[in-house]
Amino acid sequence: MYIDDCLRGIDLILNSNVEEPLNLGSRELVSINQLVDLVENIAGIRLKRSYNRSAPQGVRGRNSDNTLFRKHFCWEPSTPLAEGLEKTYAWIYDQMVSGKASKD
Repeated sequence: MYIDDCLRGIDLILNSNVEEPLNLGSRELVSINQLVDLVENIAGIRLKRSYNRSAPQGVRGRNSDNTLFRKHFCWEPSTPLAEGLEKTYAWIYDQMVSGKASKD
């Protein structure tokens, strides 16, 4: 989830009387391979992928069920993953190029 959406969602929660647990996240289902594909495209690189097929597989993807959030606030995060990653990558890149990033 892109930070602007996250902050908006947190603000809605904090300024409400809702006491039940809520999911706040992207409903866009993405696998690790899809995430790597997106980052490769944004960065203009290709990575060598290595898989350990004997390792536990886990879930095939992640997303959030925002049904209760929409019910309470008539809102949910809307920034597509690719768009949020592009903005984040550009910001990190600018920090690195400008020398503002920590040199630790």
